[in-house]
Amino acid sequence: MIQRRFFLGLAVATLLCLSGCLAGKGSVRHPDDLVFQPLQFSFPKAEHFETTNGIRVFFREDRELPLVTVNAMVGGGSLAEPDAKVGLVDLFAAVMRSGGAGSYSPDALDDTLEMMGADLGVSTDTYATTLGLSCLSADLEKGLSILNDLLRRPRFAEDRLELARSKEIESIRRRNDLPESIAHRSLGRWLYQGHPLGRESTVASVSAVTRDDLVAFHQRHFLPNNLWLAVSGDVSLEELKKLLGGVFGDWSRAQIAQTVIPPLPPEPAAVTLLSQKEVPQTTILMGCRGIEKTAPDLAAVQVMNFILGGGGFNSRLMRDIRSNRGLAYSVYSYFQIGRRLPGLFLLSTETKSESTVEVVKLARENINRMRTAEVSEEELRTAKESLINSFVFAFDDSHAVVAREMRLDFYDYPEDYLETYRNRIAAVTAADVLAAAKDHLDPADLTIALVGNESRFDSPPAALGLEIKPGLEEEKERR
Repeated sequence: MIQRRFFLGLAVATLLCLSGCLAGKGSVRHPDDLVFQPLQFSFPKAEHFETTNGIRVFFREDRELPLVTVNAMVGGGSLAEPDAKVGLVDLFAAVMRSGGAGSYSPDALDDTLEMMGADLGVSTDTYATTLGLSCLSADLEKGLSILNDLLRRPRFAEDRLELARSKEIESIRRRNDLPESIAHRSLGRWLYQGHPLGRESTVASVSAVTRDDLVAFHQRHFLPNNLWLAVSGDVSLEELKKLLGGVFGDWSRAQIAQTVIPPLPPEPAAVTLLSQKEVPQTTILMGCRGIEKTAPDLAAVQVMNFILGGGGFNSRLMRDIRSNRGLAYSVYSYFQIGRRLPGLFLLSTETKSESTVEVVKLARENINRMRTAEVSEEELRTAKESLINSFVFAFDDSHAVVAREMRLDFYDYPEDYLETYRNRIAAVTAADVLAAAKDHLDPADLTIALVGNESRFDSPPAALGLEIKPGLEEEKERR
């Protein structure tokens, strides 16, 4: 009690002191009265060059710590999987990292990295496989040598493949445990039906993957002229070029087998996807196909979505459904900006079973408001300032700069994309936001995924006016 009173007294004294200081210079009555200098931001640049065998390198020197971070990005991801072997690239990433490389057995590779205090990981996505290395600058040559072994000579040890397969099958069998997983997978499967983007792995497809499949995927995609590197840290440009030449110089470029990206089929009609689950609240996910990176109104869409549901407590959805009505803890929306094909627009929330249909209707109403009237000047200003400021602070470390530039180059963004981003956002008008909402959002086009206890809903799902389809059923392998 004495300690608590001491700290309370100290806090009061500090506030009184600060008040006195402010009073001496003219008191400030409200935070909105504070005046700040304009934000000055000079966009950081990365060095970039191409090696003689076609590796594209992005680099930024940073001597603050004796560390170097490297990302290696290879063209080739899940879009290249055969239909019968969906899940191949997840196994590939796991076994590439865990299965040894070059002269290193799996255990020897782990032990060596541990002795170096280095981190090394592998991940995949739709279009690419990414390796990440972090090590002391004194160990950079050795770290790059290990990375070279992994890129060119992975062992894909059979026992590590079986271990990875067992983990993946267990993950498949348990993925319906989470309502949000059911909602996202059922919505994606419906909106991308008939296309590789709508596929998901099964026990059968993962069981069909062999070591030869991993080797074939590696041989098809892992070439120096299909490799991007992002490097930052305690090394000079000249040192890096010399190291890369010594490590990767004898790796010959070859013809790249391009992954065929099939066009999307016509978007299916909006429906309600209902998944029954005995839980006290309903997971709600609403969505439709959205946009990709070349959309001419991309900046307006980003501002529009911030106001609708991407701006946290500044968004209309959060104020209406959470703050004003207390019907959800969180509600948000976002556009997945497609790199090669349109991504999805998603609106997500959870609410008690008894307010399920009410919340869906409120979400629809908020979207309609975006489409029927211009946003206020205050909303527009807050959205643009927030997007610009968050963009600026996304580059507070050197590796964020080079990694972003590497990814933008990989996905064929314009060279001045980052430099012009703030100006594009700043130029968005209220009329642009209204046009973007009309062009990209229509409540009637949103498929709704509901995961919850239908018997406790406030109204039957049919009240939403859409055909009802079953969501994802329990996997047969679980039974």
